[in-house]
Amino acid sequence: MLLVAAGACRGGQTPTVLHWAGDAAGGAPFVEADPASPTQVVGFDAEIAALIAAELGRRPEFVQIPFQSLDQSAARGDFDIGLSGIEDTLARRALVPTSVPYYEFREVLTVRDADRDRFRTLASLAGRPVATLTGTLAHEILSRTPGIMGKWYDDDVAPFTDLASGRVDGVLLDHVLADRSRRRVAGLYTHADAIAVSHYVVIVSAANPALRDRVDTILRAAMRDGRLEKILRKWQVWNDDQPKLFASLAAQTAGPAGAVAATEAGPSVWAVTWNYRWLLLQAAWRTLWLSCVAMALAVTLGVGIAIGRVYGGRVTRALLLAYVEVMRGTPILLQLFIIYYGLKNLILLDPYVAALAGLGLNYAAYESEIYRGALEAVPTGQLEAARVLGLTTWQSLRLVRAPQALRLALAPMTNDFVAMLKDSSLVSVIAVTELAQQTQIFATNLGSWAIPGAVCAALYLAMSLPIAHLARRLEAKWKAPTAS
Repeated sequence: MLLVAAGACRGGQTPTVLHWAGDAAGGAPFVEADPASPTQVVGFDAEIAALIAAELGRRPEFVQIPFQSLDQSAARGDFDIGLSGIEDTLARRALVPTSVPYYEFREVLTVRDADRDRFRTLASLAGRPVATLTGTLAHEILSRTPGIMGKWYDDDVAPFTDLASGRVDGVLLDHVLADRSRRRVAGLYTHADAIAVSHYVVIVSAANPALRDRVDTILRAAMRDGRLEKILRKWQVWNDDQPKLFASLAAQTAGPAGAVAATEAGPSVWAVTWNYRWLLLQAAWRTLWLSCVAMALAVTLGVGIAIGRVYGGRVTRALLLAYVEVMRGTPILLQLFIIYYGLKNLILLDPYVAALAGLGLNYAAYESEIYRGALEAVPTGQLEAARVLGLTTWQSLRLVRAPQALRLALAPMTNDFVAMLKDSSLVSVIAVTELAQQTQIFATNLGSWAIPGAVCAALYLAMSLPIAHLARRLEAKWKAPTAS
């Protein structure tokens, strides 16, 4: 099961290979890179994929696809089958061919051990932050539960670490993830009562829907002869919920019994889009003010750094240069992780404060280079004239050099602000639901990126184009006296 690029399974596919997709970032017991051989993947989903491939007389080959993109990739035909703890939902069945369930899971509530008696239900957490993964049944439950402050994450590790550190007061996820994280993170307690029950399924390429029936037949046979139970026991996820599911499915010969009914009528595309309008507008506003405040911080720090590098001593210039090179030479995503997660033992920052700090500190390095270049571009003759007139260094900077430098810096500064609007999408990794992540949630529920992508693009343009237009007008106005 060699790790390959998604595009490798398109085009020249041979019938001797079964390309199966999953997300190795999800980790055990689903799919993870084998610690002993990182080019291979292991997990109960990996073994089920191998079982299906063997029954089809084909060789399994793994395709790494981010979890949130599995449905869309299946619709494109990027792989044959997909397994990665994929939940059975109505939206998913409407988008791609989906197998009978092969595992029943319970949505359970995990809290800090000290709060186990205080927070026993979702109702007891009203007004408090509760975390989960985007695009899951738990996300749908939290979204429609009144009073809950949902916090959406792109991975299943951060919700539990944030719970332990006090950033959230509960995590709603399936019991497999809860059990794994409770062993990994100390001080957590999972309530046994299920908030909801659902199933894991196999998704099939839309380019080969007939394969779904073959997969169903193989899964039912593996339920009858004990092979599927053996795999689940090996990975310690077998429990008393599975025999009833297996008994109800193994005796059948066709149809997705026990799953979400594929024929059940759901809301129309336009109804779902209308329902998301306020969430998208709120996320756009959140993106805009986050970018504005972060840009104000970046400008303030950037001006200070630029002045220090132009007027400071040797040590000051060296230190500021080191800061600029470090911030520009490392990914902003890494910086966000360090600020939010790496420093949590020193200072526990709110996600929005961490987002502002990450964006502001990163862009300050870029802004400082713009301002430094603009300051140095002012003709030295004007600075000498200022000294002849008796102006101090500060007066010369404030009255002569800075105004001219601002005109030179305006255009690139505007470009940086538009870039920050787009880079703000990265703060979703630290549980800030901005426009891009809300669009991803919308697309997951809708089962398509066409309308969500167009709406998201329109909102970004609505925010960035007026700013660019205003900057051009100011630039033209400030240039007018010079031209005359």
